[in-house]
Order: sequence, then structure tokens, then C-alpha cells
Amino acid sequence: MTTPFLSWEHRLVSLARAPLEHKHEHIAVKADRATLQRAYAHCERVTQEHSKTFYLASGLLPYRKRRAIRALYAFCRTTDDMVDRPQAAAVESLEVWRQRTLLEHPEPNDPVALAWADTLTSFRIPKLYAHQLIDGVAQDLTVHRYRTFDELAEYSYRVASTVGLMSMHITGFVGPEAIPYAIKLGVALQLTNILRDIREDWDSGRVYLPQDEMASFGVSEQDIATGRLSDRWLSFIRFQVQRTRRLYAEALPGVAFLHPDGRFAISAAAELYRAILDDILAHQGDVFSRRAYVDRWEKLRRLPGIWWRATRSNGSAL
Repeated sequence: MTTPFLSWEHRLVSLARAPLEHKHEHIAVKADRATLQRAYAHCERVTQEHSKTFYLASGLLPYRKRRAIRALYAFCRTTDDMVDRPQAAAVESLEVWRQRTLLEHPEPNDPVALAWADTLTSFRIPKLYAHQLIDGVAQDLTVHRYRTFDELAEYSYRVASTVGLMSMHITGFVGPEAIPYAIKLGVALQLTNILRDIREDWDSGRVYLPQDEMASFGVSEQDIATGRLSDRWLSFIRFQVQRTRRLYAEALPGVAFLHPDGRFAISAAAELYRAILDDILAHQGDVFSRRAYVDRWEKLRRLPGIWWRATRSNGSAL
């Protein structure tokens, strides 16, 4: 069963289709096998250090796809870390990084760029998705508030849905009908990040919550600044969680359009991340005094059910 597209979805589908229309030649990276293995091993360490959930989920992929997904993660992580620098330095660093990571033959001593270049070529990933992601990360340097959900959804597309669209080329997918599902999953994952990191983002001077929705629920930035929990705040958080859960529910049937050997990994990443929302509500919307998470044993407990749902995926809704 399909759901009608909202206005923001039409816009994002257009953004997602554009890279597929820009054909470019994929040239094999000039690096010996040992150098490439070291580069990929470095990306694996980056993934393991910074995202336990992604590392666990990506470990469910076959070897070649697993190391490529972790190279993608390291590329995204390195890009994101650059906005933590002073603004002028961050702008310059992002543009230098853009050139380094889109080179056909990166330097052997640049492991993330090298592994990422090899992944781009091996899986024929449209480079424009990487440009869109870098543009989205750069947006953090100048845009610190979002008036509406539509604005936030487009930002989420650039920094998260692009990752899903690149991941599809690694896992394998049947055709363009998979695109809307990848977009929704990326937006859902980013919204989960946003809800989990409200306090951390506030400390960095950013509020990734739709300003008009905050106003309609009667919550303010002062509530965030003071970490004030109230009935209004809990109602606001419940609304945000409900919408994010709906996006997960609408995105997960898209797993059926992926290659069978990638369905479990992508389902695990989505469902384990979605569980963070349960933890937020279990603590009455308190994202100020603690960071919502799902512990390792809970993740492992959920995996059999996720595997069963993923393996049932055969082109119809999960």
C-alpha cells in the first residue's frame, strides 16, 4: 500500500533523481591491494569508534559490501566533524575535503579519501549525492534554525537521505521505485538524531526543531535552555516521535527493493535506531539530563525479530 506524497516529499524525490541523470566515468583507483586494505581497515575503526549501532548493523553485510558501507560512514563522519571548527576554517576545510574525496586517485596516505574513492568506483555511486551531503553539512555553518518541517526535511535529506541513497548502490536495489523509501528512512533517522541530541545541539547554538511547531505547542527555546520538562514539552515531543515513527513505518517496506543480502543489515540499522524513540518516551521526553540510547543487549535481543521481518520482505510491505 502506498501513501500520498506530501509537498516536501515531491521536492526531495526531485533532488534524489538528479544525480542519476548526471553520468560520469568511474575510473579504478591507482593503489595496490595492501594500501587499499589499510585504508578500509582505518574506515572500519572509525565506524566502530563513533557508531556502535551502525557498526553492528553493517556487520550483517557480506564482506565486500560491509567494508564499502564503512568507508561511506567514515566519509560522512569526517565531513560532519569539520563543522566543529571555527567557521572560516570549516568552510575552507569542507571545500578542500570535497576536492580530496572526489579525486579519482587520492593520495595513499589519505585513507578515508582513498577507501571512499574506491567505493565510489566499485559500486558506481553517483558523485552528486556526495556533493549534496557536503552541501548539507556546510549548511550547519550558516543555518541554525528551521521555520517549518518542510525546511527541516530538506536539510535532513541532504545530510541523511543522501547516505541512504548511496548505501542503496552498495547493497544493490531493483530500480528508482526504491528512492522514496530511502528518502523517508533518511529523514526518519535524522529526526531521531535531532530528538536525541536536542541538548547537545543547543550547546552548539543550534535548534533543529520546527519553530512554528514549537510555537503551536507553547514551548520555547528557554525551555530547552533550562531543560524544563512540562506537559507542553512532553506533548511536543510525543508529536515529533509520532511523526518520526510514521516515517519509519512508511520507509521500511522499501527494504523489499534491496538485494536480499542487504535487507537484514538495513532493517537492523533502521529498527535499532527507531528504538531510541522508545527510550525518549520512556523517560518522559527528558533529552536534557541524559542521552537516549539502546544498550547492546537490547540490540541483540531485537535482532532475531528484525531478521524474520527482513527475510519476509519480497516486494510487498513488511
